Amino acid sequence: MVSVDEVRKAQRAEGTATIMAIGTTNPPNVYDQSSYPDTYFRMTNTEHLTEVKYKMQRMCDKTMIKKRHTYTTEEVMKENPNIKSYKAPSLDTRQDMAATLIPKLGKEAATKAIEEWGQPKSKITHLICCSTMGPFMPGYDYQIVQLLGLDLSINRVMLYQQGCNGGGTILRIAKDLAENNKGARVLIVCTEITLVGFHCPTETDVDVLVSHSLFADGSAALIVGADPILGVEKPIFELVSTAPTLVPNSPGAICGSIREHGLTIHIGKEVPDLISNHIEKRLIEVFHPLGITDWNSIFWAAHPGGPAILDQVEAKLGLKPEKLRATRHVLAEYGNMSSVTVLFVLDEVRKKSTEDGLKTTGDGLEWGVLFGFGPGLTIETLVLHSVNVA
Repeated sequence: MVSVDEVRKAQRAEGTATIMAIGTTNPPNVYDQSSYPDTYFRMTNTEHLTEVKYKMQRMCDKTMIKKRHTYTTEEVMKENPNIKSYKAPSLDTRQDMAATLIPKLGKEAATKAIEEWGQPKSKITHLICCSTMGPFMPGYDYQIVQLLGLDLSINRVMLYQQGCNGGGTILRIAKDLAENNKGARVLIVCTEITLVGFHCPTETDVDVLVSHSLFADGSAALIVGADPILGVEKPIFELVSTAPTLVPNSPGAICGSIREHGLTIHIGKEVPDLISNHIEKRLIEVFHPLGITDWNSIFWAAHPGGPAILDQVEAKLGLKPEKLRATRHVLAEYGNMSSVTVLFVLDEVRKKSTEDGLKTTGDGLEWGVLFGFGPGLTIETLVLHSVNVA
């Protein structure tokens, strides 16, 4: 019979994909969450909708978000009045801005990751970019190559319309590339901007209020590769295994579409229940081979979604409050940045571990989990192994 220790050793055999650097960034414009409804209704000239504004204020107060970064400003609205008019054709305008802003923000995050990695850009063999909006040809992966001066023969993958599970999805693909291409170094660039889904409030469209109470702009970049070069590359987390799945019969729980008036998003009230009712099954599946059944014995990097999701997951699994500390911190300081958010959470976990003088990058623990929740309803699950902090 194979022992648990032997299974764990095999899971982390030579050639396991490893995160070697993380870079994050946000637009300079910041909104205080408590006063955002005032700004939002003023910039859309809808201050007369007092009941709707009151409803949004209650939503914002419940999110546990303190502030959010975004490219959406009153100046932008004045220059592009079609964006703030409810369902007015505005896709061309949004696309034109996305074509510039998404690569710009992505370049900033990627530059930080490459600087932390410390290796020449010429050693990057693969590039994966992800964004919910901005589908154009060539994609913004092409622009990242140009902006960073990467090798023109680099292997590129461009993902659109992934939504909030995109952070987990892009890591899963990077793991496959790193482990199946000897010497590969994969640059991940994940960028989201809310301008593409900005809409004027109405008395009937609750989805607009929900999304405008939660979402924000941000970009995260990571370097992933197998077998880090000792003394040159500094490992942060090992990507041990991945397990994506769809929650049965829930295609409309989280969904969206690109219309003439921009990106529309729907998040159903059933989402917290769906996630909390299916998450333990995912944990059992991926951690059973490792002999782990105590969910408080691992570190957590979960996409926040919103406070209701976190509260129900915490209650369902009996998690101690500190297990979701990094997730709640990122939600409070940056809001929900869709696919980008869980990558910010990973960065927060390793930074706080170092600041607190813990022995590993994963809250002082050896094993951890990353969860991404998104349209479908999709659940991306990744088993992580932390690295000893020197």
